[in-house]
Amino acid sequence: MPPTRTIPSEPPVPAEAVAPLMRGITVLRRLTDADGTLSSSDLERATGLARSTVDRVTTTLARMGYVRLDGRDVTLAPGLMELGNAYLASIRLPALFRERADALADELDESVSLAVPDGDGIRFIHQAARRRAMSLSFRMGDLLPAERTAPGALFAAGWGQAGWEAWRQRRAADPDGARFPSLPRRPSPTEDDFTARVAAARADDRALDDQLIEAGLVALAVPVRAPGGDVVCALSVVSHTSRHTAGGLVDTLLPRLRVAAAAMEDRLRTAPPARSVPPTGVLASWTAASKQELGREFIESLARGLTVLTAFGDGGETLTLSAVAQATGLSRATARRALITLEHLGYVAVDGREHRLTPRVLGLGYPPLSRTTLSLIAQPHLGSLAGRIKESASLAVLVDDSVQYVARSASHRIMSVNITVGTRFPAYATSLGRVLLADLTPVELDAALARTELRPLAPRTLTHRTELEAVLDRVRTQGHALVDKELEAGLRSIAVPVRDRAGAAVASINVAMHSSSRTIEECEEQILPQLRDTALKIEAELHTAERFTRVAVA
Repeated sequence: MPPTRTIPSEPPVPAEAVAPLMRGITVLRRLTDADGTLSSSDLERATGLARSTVDRVTTTLARMGYVRLDGRDVTLAPGLMELGNAYLASIRLPALFRERADALADELDESVSLAVPDGDGIRFIHQAARRRAMSLSFRMGDLLPAERTAPGALFAAGWGQAGWEAWRQRRAADPDGARFPSLPRRPSPTEDDFTARVAAARADDRALDDQLIEAGLVALAVPVRAPGGDVVCALSVVSHTSRHTAGGLVDTLLPRLRVAAAAMEDRLRTAPPARSVPPTGVLASWTAASKQELGREFIESLARGLTVLTAFGDGGETLTLSAVAQATGLSRATARRALITLEHLGYVAVDGREHRLTPRVLGLGYPPLSRTTLSLIAQPHLGSLAGRIKESASLAVLVDDSVQYVARSASHRIMSVNITVGTRFPAYATSLGRVLLADLTPVELDAALARTELRPLAPRTLTHRTELEAVLDRVRTQGHALVDKELEAGLRSIAVPVRDRAGAAVASINVAMHSSSRTIEECEEQILPQLRDTALKIEAELHTAERFTRVAVA
């Protein structure tokens, strides 16, 4: 009979642990496991917390911009990605390697990923996916078991006895793989199979995944090493058996994969050191003000504990207790208790006086949120705006010489502007389009207007190019566009841009109404400030989401 394995119990909770912080993280983990949304009642059942506690936790998280409360539902918000961003910024690997990874994906015409180890599992920290009908990509931050991935075999090649024993104990405790909800349920490789793959990875300095994660999926991974020789991440190419066999990946793609890994290692050697002193923070004063405003419904210790995670983003890979206190504005005692709690939960690792974030931080919302789109980001903000002003609000993007509506919130009035998502209108005759045309370079604008037929759509439509260019100059200067009865008689609209992290107008939002609803002056005095405030809120979430991921329009 095989020897009986002892399944270790959970380590005791430290006496100085912050209980509200532990409860808040439990709520975030359950929401992540549920793909981002649960009702308050479901959260109560999933966490085992009292309903009043769930309500206070979610109210606090909503105040921080980490969740949205919509009736009975609690939904993860893009602002939560700042926690995962802090980890990704602290390790610097995505920033240093993503350009080379993206170029490799273009060169190979296959999906390319970067992965890091997380205990006996792995997490992907960068994706360069191909756009195909049958696309292959993983959600950033998802935890996958080492034995079912190519990067996992590479990382396991460096495990010691303790690492292997932890792996065996995890498999014994979780034989069905419930710890990895993102994976399709399949028989897991045996220990003999995995150890053979690890031995081959150690000998060949590369590893294969031949349909271990999912039928039809094959992957090849090579290590990327730090100057000292330690493996910091794995570079992998993922394909489908309709395009490559596992052996075919080795024969055709391995040399180019090794060239790319060598270039990443050179980049790591020549990169300037990370800044060692984080900026002085004011987060403690923000949490205190929120507590004063919301009273007992705001759990200040939870908010302070989560802000400790964000201290690492700009402060380097490791921080001392003093540096964490400086970055957050918290007292050393408060920061210390938060770090003790986060270490107990596995989100912070400690080496002497130095603290660093672990990949587990990505498990706090990053997988479902990494697939968010601009329209999903904008929708709740458009709904809030439309509810306040009782007029329709929309988000659109420039497609050739037209604007296409990609998100919309209609007003509930007897007479309202009836436009559906997907509708296109000529950009030159709409406020949404003029905001986006005004942001083009002179060469781009000239090309756009050259292919546009300026035809009359209503009695007041501008149809002369010189007049339109003069209007676009004003839009560029003012930062907004107002179009009055040019697209359709009686229709008036006002729009502002939505800008990405680089400052480019990637979309625009507008409010449209019948001209009898408000005068032009009332639009500029009453609607424009709220429109700009809404754009700023959308931009804040967009900038957080796109820091390390690609945000599609819809």
